[in-house]
Amino acid sequence: MAYLAGQPVLILKEGTSRSRGRDAQRSNMAAAKIIAELVKSTLGPRGMDKMLVDTLGDVTVTNDGAAILDEIEVQNPAAKMMVEVAKAQDKEVGDGTTTAVVLAGELLRRAEELLQDQIHATTIVAGYKSAADKALEILNQVAVPVDLNDKETLNKAALTSMRSKIIEGAREHLAKISIDAVDLVKEKRGDVFTADVDNIQLVKKQGKSVLDTQLVKGVIVDKEVVHPRMPKMVKSPNIALLDAALEIEKTEMSAEIRITDPTKMKMFLDQETQMMKKMVDKIKTSGTNVVLCQKGIDDMVQHFLAKEGIMAVRRIKQSDMEKLARATGGRVVTDLDDLKAEDLGHAGLAEERKFGEDKMVFIEGCKDPKAVGILIRAGLERLVDEAERGLKDSLHVVADLVKKNRLVAGGGAIEAELAKRLKEYAAKVGGREQLAIEAFAESLEFIPKTLAENAGLDPIDIMVTLRSSHEKPDGLWMGIDVFTGKPVNMMKSGVIEPTVVKEQAIKSAVEAASMILRIDDVIAAAKPPPTPMPKGGPEGMPPEM
Repeated sequence: MAYLAGQPVLILKEGTSRSRGRDAQRSNMAAAKIIAELVKSTLGPRGMDKMLVDTLGDVTVTNDGAAILDEIEVQNPAAKMMVEVAKAQDKEVGDGTTTAVVLAGELLRRAEELLQDQIHATTIVAGYKSAADKALEILNQVAVPVDLNDKETLNKAALTSMRSKIIEGAREHLAKISIDAVDLVKEKRGDVFTADVDNIQLVKKQGKSVLDTQLVKGVIVDKEVVHPRMPKMVKSPNIALLDAALEIEKTEMSAEIRITDPTKMKMFLDQETQMMKKMVDKIKTSGTNVVLCQKGIDDMVQHFLAKEGIMAVRRIKQSDMEKLARATGGRVVTDLDDLKAEDLGHAGLAEERKFGEDKMVFIEGCKDPKAVGILIRAGLERLVDEAERGLKDSLHVVADLVKKNRLVAGGGAIEAELAKRLKEYAAKVGGREQLAIEAFAESLEFIPKTLAENAGLDPIDIMVTLRSSHEKPDGLWMGIDVFTGKPVNMMKSGVIEPTVVKEQAIKSAVEAASMILRIDDVIAAAKPPPTPMPKGGPEGMPPEM
């Protein structure tokens, strides 16, 4: 509301709330810090789990930062930005979500102290930007190159990503599956390799144990064979991938056919049957013995296919059809008239298998599959979900190393080294920006400090020892062993992470912190009034007497 010649002038809609200046900054930072505090206790091998119960009563037990923030319903706009940090981290590199959120929260906490010392927000943002650029430069200088054929190193990186998960006992088994799966789907584009994790299909089935999780060199179709008389197993199948309905399509226009002779009625019905028979003849002529169809298959077509001994599956998801084409080397055909022998895909086996009450078709034993499937097993539904989350992290970490084959040590080692070097850099910069760079360095140290706290160790003692070990000539990769409480060489201990995970965590955290810091005015629109309930209760029903 503004005042002009003593008359109030309404600028904003009635009911709109507004907070300005330091109050706006303080409330935004508080919300962001609460989100960081929420996931902080899940960081590291000794991190705790969260139990999340949604509005329907479904329970999720996890310590995966991305899963936690995806499940909770956040209302505050600044808190939503922190959730976006986790989503961006998860989408880009698939790991390090908790690190990114915790780092962003600590950057804001340090910024709040600087604001109280009368340092302007834009100066802090400039200092953070300068520190982030220097940190990324140092990160690439110290990162160690890795040979993609070195399965042992890849295995260590995969194991590190699952170290804090509930399924820790099956880490070795899942890590091997992750490495084999990524190795099969990786492709060379120009001079560089790339691996798209979307080409790895994850299918969950409750039952047995996590150690029964298996890699399928092909694709798992979560459907059953359409006709009971069709073969349930076909060796060395010739597979037709169809994106066309195997049924007589109804005309779009309304049409009326008048038949006066009963024999002509029979001819009309026989003609429809003949058309379906021709469809099956075309399929048989091409040499097909397994039909995988994205659309429907008519009952009569099913009968003729079963008669010819052809296995058929219908209504397969488009994403699975694309994976089937990549795995079998076949081509998805949209017109049955175009189906030729060279369009067919090939595999070692096509078989329907039963899991409890469910049936699934396995297309496996493909010669050079560029898409593979992983069947995830576990005794509990919650454990199946957590195994999937752990496997996703592991797959992404291996794929990250394929895209950029450089790694750094985990366990807080790289953060402690970056903090040490950034403090030296800050002294050279000088001025008020120096304070922001030092705050950034201290925020990085918060990661090893949190690892120590979550392990029940004294964070002050740990940080003193860790800083001291990084001053030594061979202290570059010294991190915290949360089980003994002593600094150890993390590179030698096999606790390693892809460089891109740390790069993305720093970038995401700085961007989020900078955006929240620069906000000095929050204008929230008035919420609409709740909709009144109709007379007679919900759905207009009469009230109970």
